[in-house]
Amino acid sequence: MASNVSRVKDGKRLKRSVYHKLRKEEEAAKPKVEAKAVAKYIRMSPSKGRSTANAIRGKDVSEALQILMFSPKKAARIIYKVLMSAIANAENNFGLKAENLIVSEIMINEGPRMKRLWARGRGRADILQKRMSHIQITVRDKNAEE
Repeated sequence: MASNVSRVKDGKRLKRSVYHKLRKEEEAAKPKVEAKAVAKYIRMSPSKGRSTANAIRGKDVSEALQILMFSPKKAARIIYKVLMSAIANAENNFGLKAENLIVSEIMINEGPRMKRLWARGRGRADILQKRMSHIQITVRDKNAEE
């Protein structure tokens, strides 16, 4: 991501703090075209959630909501809530319209694992790993140019 703020001004190099302050001001002045929502520590295996996530990636928000509503999977219910949160963030924080949004990015990453003992025969034990997920959804305005 290239910035229009130059490190050199009037033949002198700007101090790093001044340069970054100018860069952040310039970035804040740009119109926001995307919003995101994150859900962490969800008790769901990431591999089971990714199949549902792949079904809605790149789709229009209304179409993605329809897919999630009628999917019988547990992951669909959780992703539905996170997607609704991302839409609300876009509307309330950045003033974007819900009908112009698309699901630009959806990631389901692995969270920590709860390890439990599972009793086996002859006094032995196995480790049962209960997996968790972190879900991140980014919605973008499809009319914005970039």
